[in-house]
Amino acid sequence: MLVIRPICAQDYDALYQVAIDSGHGFTSLPVNEELLKSKIARAEASFNKHIDKPFDEGYLMVLEDTKTGQVVGTCGIEAAVGMEDAFYHYRLGTEVYHSQQISVRNEIETLTLCHDYTGAAELCTLFLNKDYRKDNNGRMLSRSRFLFLAQHAERFGETVIAEMRGVSDENGDSPFYEWLQKHFLGIDFVEADYLSGLGKKTFMAQMMPRSPVYVSLLPKKAQKVIGEVHKSTRPALRLLQAEGFKFRNYVDIFDAGPTVECALRDIRAVKRSRLVTVEIGTMPKSDDHFIIANTLLADYRASQAKLSLKDGQDSVVISQKIATMMKLNEGDQLRVLAM
Repeated sequence: MLVIRPICAQDYDALYQVAIDSGHGFTSLPVNEELLKSKIARAEASFNKHIDKPFDEGYLMVLEDTKTGQVVGTCGIEAAVGMEDAFYHYRLGTEVYHSQQISVRNEIETLTLCHDYTGAAELCTLFLNKDYRKDNNGRMLSRSRFLFLAQHAERFGETVIAEMRGVSDENGDSPFYEWLQKHFLGIDFVEADYLSGLGKKTFMAQMMPRSPVYVSLLPKKAQKVIGEVHKSTRPALRLLQAEGFKFRNYVDIFDAGPTVECALRDIRAVKRSRLVTVEIGTMPKSDDHFIIANTLLADYRASQAKLSLKDGQDSVVISQKIATMMKLNEGDQLRVLAM
């Protein structure tokens, strides 16, 4: 079976391989030993931390194949972005120029550097080994985070965002970034993205354009990709849109990929997940797939299972094998979400 659990120090080698396999544009996991070990330590501390309100916690989880012990995927949630390091976006807006004297009215799109998402929770670090991209594994890995948000809502910002990877080629070059490199930053896209992933963002405040950028003055190929996603990211975007996430005119400062958002309480899976009481025994046959998660924090577990569970039913029978894997006892609560 596949089970999602909090990352631990022993997962370093697996996380390093994920960082390599994920390739360019996966900012949250740069190929850097010091940073990856720091991310693991931060996650371990976050899962064990008592909080009064969300701050800079990061909940990084791995997907483990229990048959082999191999880590085959990752997913994560940031509690509240921008609380310690600046969290930049471009806000896509419109300026209006009108002259009655000459009877001309123009609406010009602009990009303005901002920190508007400071304090929002962020879905991040979603990756699944290509050999496991089947049997709803990707959907389960992504949507399991909503069960965690539903169970531990007090640990997260009221708005949840997700940054979608923007358009880039096989070498990691972004058509949007080209003009920024030429006129402002002077370093290539891969290096800038890597530094951002390391948390070394001072150069952004020093070198990014401080005034609004007129979109019409950008090269046509740069204009074309504003708000567009990388082809490999389209399925993830569609999944989030089905959960109620919307594009509110915020894009990434490097590749112009869209950021989507939804109020935590309005996420479809958060609203539709529910708690049932565990009974351990012989599971009735069923073709109904559910994402399941326990209610724990440091010992959080999530997976998927075929359950005999109807609307309004307040208990469910699971096998001893599943109960053990999920760290559940008779009478415990299990959060479930129909696939």
